[in-house]
Amino acid sequence: MGTQARSGTRPPLREHVATSVRRYLRDLDGSDANDLYEIALRELEIPLFAEVLGHCDGNQSRAAAMLGIHRATLRRKLKDYGMA
Repeated sequence: MGTQARSGTRPPLREHVATSVRRYLRDLDGSDANDLYEIALRELEIPLFAEVLGHCDGNQSRAAAMLGIHRATLRRKLKDYGMA
C-alpha cells in the first residue's frame, strides 16, 4: 500500500520537508550554508519531539516507543535542545 493510500489525499511528510528545504536554500540567496544536516535534524526533531510528547501527555517512555528510539536517547536529545 502506497503512502498516498494510507494517508488519503494528504501529501507525504517528505514532500513538506522537500518544499521547506527548497525554500531555505532559495532564501540563502547565494550564501553558503554550513552544517545543513545538523540544522535540518534539529529543526525537525524539536517540533517532532514536542508534538509527540504532547500527544503522549508528557510520558517519555510512550513518546520514545512511538518515535522508535530508546527513552535514554529521547531524554538526552531533550536535554541537548533545552526541552528537558
